[in-house]
Amino acid sequence: MVQSPVSPQPLARRLLAVAGGLLTAAALLTAAPTAQAAAPGAGGGVTHPDQDWMGSTVAAHEGRSASDAPVTLTPNVTQTPGFDVSHWQGSISWATQYGKGARFVYIKATESTDYRDPNFNANYTGSYNAGFIRGAYHFATPNTSTAAAQADYFVAHGGGWSKDGKTLPPMLDIEYNPYGATCYGKSQADMRTWVTNFLNEVHTKTGRWATIYTTTDWWTTCTGNTAAYSTKDPLFIARYNSTVGTLPAGWGFYTFWQFADSGTFPGDQDRFNGPLSGLKDLANNV
Repeated sequence: MVQSPVSPQPLARRLLAVAGGLLTAAALLTAAPTAQAAAPGAGGGVTHPDQDWMGSTVAAHEGRSASDAPVTLTPNVTQTPGFDVSHWQGSISWATQYGKGARFVYIKATESTDYRDPNFNANYTGSYNAGFIRGAYHFATPNTSTAAAQADYFVAHGGGWSKDGKTLPPMLDIEYNPYGATCYGKSQADMRTWVTNFLNEVHTKTGRWATIYTTTDWWTTCTGNTAAYSTKDPLFIARYNSTVGTLPAGWGFYTFWQFADSGTFPGDQDRFNGPLSGLKDLANNV
């Protein structure tokens, strides 16, 4: 599939994110020396959750294929197109996107324990009514609260699941820290514990093992490339290239692939690694 040229939207999003970071840095220089202001990357709070979305940190750390050139995919199996969004995309014509061929979408629901995406309800309901198989994701900030607290907040504010054939597993978006230290100030062992606790709590609340969204580089750096979750949790890999590259340990295949941060559909461009029937099976927990 040949993607249309990259639109200015990702650049605008990145410039806003950079500007937000500069404003935050300026505020920290002039603010009183509180614990939160002193260490936003390791133990502080969330200051710009509206600028954090699925993959918002990836390009800055890992780049893109051929300097933002359109990406040509050459999958060797049938794949199903989709995308992921947050409030950044504004109002979406879901029927239009369905008509273009997209069949699934992941939608930002929450971050930390006090932020709910303002467009979540409209996106979640609108996509469902247009025929999409859709799911919700949580942008993880492991330094701000316990995994169980974030999982509970996520499930209570959109991250649930029902066996209706239209709802994908809840998803944990765990990637580079947009506030500072790459691994949120945690050791690899502590990060594995946090991830385990989040996944277990979501499973307890919903009966589903969550999808994990990450990159191979982040996963290797921050979890020690653990294979502990590969038998139960579907992998949503992020890599902006024409090939998916090396996967994190244990996963012999990816379930979803975020291959570009702009293209045919709003937001990031994704693929389910199989036909529509397989996507429906995943939604039904078959």
